[in-house]
Amino acid sequence: MRKEDATELLSINGREVRVTNPGKLYFSKQTKLSKLDLVRYYSSVAPGALVGVRDRPVVLKRYVNGAEGEPFYQKRAPEQRPSWLRTITLAFPSGRTAEEIVVDDAAGLAWIVNLGCIELHPHPVRSGDLDHPDELRVDLDPGPGVGWTEVRTVALEVKSLLDEMGLRGWPKTSGSRGMHVNVRIYPRWTFDEVRRAALALSRAVERRAPTLATSKWWKEERHGVFLDYNQNAKDRTTCSAYSVRPLPDARVSAPLHWHEVPDCEPSDFTVLTIPKRFLEVGDPQEGIDGAAGSLEKLLELAARDEAAGLGDAPWPPHFRKTESEPRRVAPSRAKSLAKTPRTKMPLIVVANSPSKEAALSGLERWKRKHAEVAKLLTADDVLVDSMRGRSSTWTRIRINLRHVPEELRPLQQTPDPDDDPTREWRKIGASKKGA
Repeated sequence: MRKEDATELLSINGREVRVTNPGKLYFSKQTKLSKLDLVRYYSSVAPGALVGVRDRPVVLKRYVNGAEGEPFYQKRAPEQRPSWLRTITLAFPSGRTAEEIVVDDAAGLAWIVNLGCIELHPHPVRSGDLDHPDELRVDLDPGPGVGWTEVRTVALEVKSLLDEMGLRGWPKTSGSRGMHVNVRIYPRWTFDEVRRAALALSRAVERRAPTLATSKWWKEERHGVFLDYNQNAKDRTTCSAYSVRPLPDARVSAPLHWHEVPDCEPSDFTVLTIPKRFLEVGDPQEGIDGAAGSLEKLLELAARDEAAGLGDAPWPPHFRKTESEPRRVAPSRAKSLAKTPRTKMPLIVVANSPSKEAALSGLERWKRKHAEVAKLLTADDVLVDSMRGRSSTWTRIRINLRHVPEELRPLQQTPDPDDDPTREWRKIGASKKGA
């Protein structure tokens, strides 16, 4: 029997957790880490990791082929699971329901990591009240070419605004290029109200730092760091503290003290460094559960925005359109209206693939084919979209030709590669509607 095919039986706080294929490499490039290494990592930081997931339903984002493989999302709890592992039934905007895992302790944490859950994706609600979030999530997502310095600067603007609103933010690196600021709130407001407060916060930060921050939903209209207010819509999740991200260095979404933010570097926080930091520094999240605040001031800010003519902003595509929401179509695709003319962005799609690496290779082929045009593009003109379907993700790459003279603009051709995994089920859905 090969080492990676063996089974490791762990005893965690009196509960047995079976780790299958413990020697299987989950990180095999820059950092060599097996599945068992990841289980041991999460066990070493379990008191901190559980702060973000305990008593919350969790979406299972499974990397069954390791960090270099393509993940899939699993909302429904596996039928074969320990009797001591809780589940709870959630209802989604689509009308469907799912029985999801609830992680309460280190054993439950190890059990879902054994399923290939490199990242932890909890909902912002507790199992006792699934309709009222106890956390507002500020997701700082830098656009192409935007540096870490700008992310940190915008994070500090978020802190300043939260202080004025009587709220306490808890920062952490996203584990990728961005940063998260979590805000514990009293579970009094609905998902729609929390999202409304997050939108008001995003717009306020944009006004304070107009050259650095944006609240614009459509990528072609963004610049700098996007404050993704829609992460607070129902059924959206973000990776929680101490989550491992699928990058070659096994980077971690690391909680920070605010005084660390101006000088921190995301590459400093990995599976290899965080356990030592946890022992020496402790958990920067300590006290977060006792720091809930009120959304009243942010909602007052939202009301002032609405009185000034700022209505709702676009929702994710699978949500029902709201009365005050603008047309849910990208400006580049919007038809001009006589009363509200808009300039359409000249966008073309150059690659669609479940593999981000394959999509980026397609982008490089396009650049070589159109070398003179590529020289005219700015970093913001290359839109790399991480698309999410029902249970899978894929990468779409578009080019904004706004800086290219019309006579030099290439026409839309078949993307290379052109593998959109949702195409088939969208065709099926369209045929059912037409039947």
